[in-house]
Amino acid sequence: MSANDIQSYLGSFTRRDWQTADPDDGPVRFAVVGLGWWTRDEAIPAINDSTLCEVSVVVSGDEEKADSVAETYDSVDRAISYTEFHDGAATDAYDAVYVCTPNARHLSLVESAVAHDRSVVCEKPMEASVERAEAVVDACADADVTAMIAYRMHTEPVVRRARELVEAGAIGDPVHVHGNMSQSILGWGPDQWRLDPEMAGYGTSVTDLGIYPINTTRFVLDRDPVAVQSMMHSDHEHFADVPDEAAAFTVRFEGDVYATCTASQNAALSSHLEIVGTDGSIRIEPAFHLESELRLTVGGTTVDVDCEQVDQMEEEFDYFADRVLTDRDPVATPEHGLVDVRTIAAIHEAAERGETVDVPTR
Repeated sequence: MSANDIQSYLGSFTRRDWQTADPDDGPVRFAVVGLGWWTRDEAIPAINDSTLCEVSVVVSGDEEKADSVAETYDSVDRAISYTEFHDGAATDAYDAVYVCTPNARHLSLVESAVAHDRSVVCEKPMEASVERAEAVVDACADADVTAMIAYRMHTEPVVRRARELVEAGAIGDPVHVHGNMSQSILGWGPDQWRLDPEMAGYGTSVTDLGIYPINTTRFVLDRDPVAVQSMMHSDHEHFADVPDEAAAFTVRFEGDVYATCTASQNAALSSHLEIVGTDGSIRIEPAFHLESELRLTVGGTTVDVDCEQVDQMEEEFDYFADRVLTDRDPVATPEHGLVDVRTIAAIHEAAERGETVDVPTR
């Protein structure tokens, strides 16, 4: 692909090439389940600012918090408890459910959502173990609803451009990938649920952060993991119950493309993803912290690609609502999310055994 071809292609990119629903067909009304800081500060404002959605019900184990959030937004009709949600309260007030709780609580909430015939967006990772993630898949398969795992990078315009550039052959054949995501959660306190394996799953850094380069590589390359190698350690006292304060791992994808990734919950805020091919490279930096920028290098020429900065959560929810309104499956089905949970489990097994571990398929 020549420089002129690249500029022509970049000029033809459409931000919302996925949208087919008419805004007049909405809104899709959401019950948001779990009112932690991410839901309050990011998800609810994004849903209410979106084109196709609104928040109509909030669900929490803390009645005072639920009432406070409900009073903040005119769109919210009801504030209910987890027990009331499971029992089917207020189902006439919402069409879809957003599950944003600690990982090990996803399964029962998804099961109740689909039992009430409501579509569901479940935060990533889908669950805390492979077995529980498989149960999520089974629950959604038995229901006639739209189900999606919340991978916000799938609708990030920078990532979608990277995917299309790879498909168009702009960098030749993909050879390897470098990915990183890190942040510090020490200031969040020692009782942070991400440091509790019963709530988080196999660990903290790979499960919560490493999943970003894993899944985004899957999306950009349209290939799945085959095998992994890994090293990890935990030294700080806050990480005594989890094995991966810091982790480095290699994932072999279909077609022998290798991704080398790092993740840490006790490091400076940083994220990037670089895809290197036979003819060039694509680098996204920052990559996973609610904003992204893209640089393309081909034949010795580097282009900083001008991409519209968007609210990633707003894009994600509108994409899901578009799928609900048009009765189409999203890319990130529960089956898609299960692959990541299996990959994460394999990465931890590889670190324990000091061996290459295959990523199983169902």
